[in-house]
Amino acid sequence: MMKEFDEKEDENQKEQEKVWFTPLRIILSIVLLLMVVLMVVPYYGIRLDPNPREIPNYEDVVLPELRQEEKIDIFTRSDFYKLVNGNDQEIKIMADKIASYGCGSEKVCQAKAIYYFVRNNLIYISDPKYEYVKGPKETLITKGGDCDDHAVLLANFMEAIGIRTEFVFVPNHVYNKIYLPEAINRYKIRGTDWVELDATCKICEFGEIPYQYR
Repeated sequence: MMKEFDEKEDENQKEQEKVWFTPLRIILSIVLLLMVVLMVVPYYGIRLDPNPREIPNYEDVVLPELRQEEKIDIFTRSDFYKLVNGNDQEIKIMADKIASYGCGSEKVCQAKAIYYFVRNNLIYISDPKYEYVKGPKETLITKGGDCDDHAVLLANFMEAIGIRTEFVFVPNHVYNKIYLPEAINRYKIRGTDWVELDATCKICEFGEIPYQYR
């Protein structure tokens, strides 16, 4: 009688072990799988928000003897686009240098590199009494300019690496917005694929503009 009782108790214990063993094994398998994924993705996956490893210096990028473009008079806002030519050979060479210096092929990383290059390497210099808008090469030669000049240079570099750019005009100021669907939503204008950039704001990070222009 006791023997039968012990056998039944052993059977019940084995059944309980089976009940617990299966879900435990599943949970452990999932945990192990997640650990493998977390280890593999940073190396082989696509980075959602890539950053440049390094931003080049002015001397590393700007060609020694730039062929300065012809002066274009700016009378209207639409005239600003006459100063943008991403197919210019020298602009293309310099833009590619910046984009490839600390980035791989990620478009977001390249856009960040160009933004930070312009933001970090130009000095803000006000215009005289009358507005004077420089072409991108003239701005690079002088190594400075006002908001118009920052925006024109940034637009040229962005267009040179295939990023569509537009000017944003607000009272007494102009900055850029770029079309970058690859960027995470934190950088974008809400509900769009556009990212606003103001290279004259020396404390603004990528995707930020001064509070008064929001």
